[in-house]
Amino acid sequence: MRKGATRMSDDEQDARGVSKKAYKHDLRALQVELVKIQRRAIRHGHRILILFEGRDAAGKDGVIKRISEHLSPRDTRVVALGKPSDRDTRSWYFQRYVPHLPADGEIALFNRSWYNRAGVERVMKFARKAEVAAFLETVGAFEQMLVHDGMQILKYYLDISRTEQETRLEDRDRDPLKQWKKSPIDAVALQKWDEYTNARDEMFLKTDFEHAPWYVVRTDDKRAARLNVLGHIIRSIDCPETDKTVAAVDPAVVIDNPGQRLDRLAR
Repeated sequence: MRKGATRMSDDEQDARGVSKKAYKHDLRALQVELVKIQRRAIRHGHRILILFEGRDAAGKDGVIKRISEHLSPRDTRVVALGKPSDRDTRSWYFQRYVPHLPADGEIALFNRSWYNRAGVERVMKFARKAEVAAFLETVGAFEQMLVHDGMQILKYYLDISRTEQETRLEDRDRDPLKQWKKSPIDAVALQKWDEYTNARDEMFLKTDFEHAPWYVVRTDDKRAARLNVLGHIIRSIDCPETDKTVAAVDPAVVIDNPGQRLDRLAR
């Protein structure tokens, strides 16, 4: 945090956007619609895959928690894989993700995904340049195969400003209840801001497919981001039982076609 700056409470931060009262009301309404989507998915054997990527502290955990909070745990998968094992590193890159894909009637929420290769693995030099290039060239075919087999894929990148990321990472350091979120990579997240920006931009240019599009969500306002992600999911999934009127999406918060709108993303 800059010298002389003070940490605002969550209520003070969100006063610029969605009030706590309105947030709770709208969140509940959206969660009711998500339950309807899941019930239909179970009845008809739909498979729904939702990927979340983004910079450190962008709010992936919080968004996923609000999505899954009232869904059936039996039919909802929250996937957050750790460091690849030795065997993982000697296998087909996508192999370790395949067992976690949704079966009929399931919703799978990936807290980071195979796009690690285009982001953190590239920036931190965990993957060679040739491996990154191969991933960017083949991921479209992998996702096309999943879609062709009946899976719906939604990909969200949570975008955060540099100032807000710095604030949240410092808050994470101080809060004893957030220690589980810390990782050695946090320490270099800000140092390598530009490298992450370049990696993100190339990822959008090469992997924003018609069959599996990217959506960028601005997350400096946590409440607005969560409501907009839930609303966007409800609007994106075909479910006649849902009330789409409660699922408002602000185009200033959720940005589609990010590869064509790089100038609107955090720099």
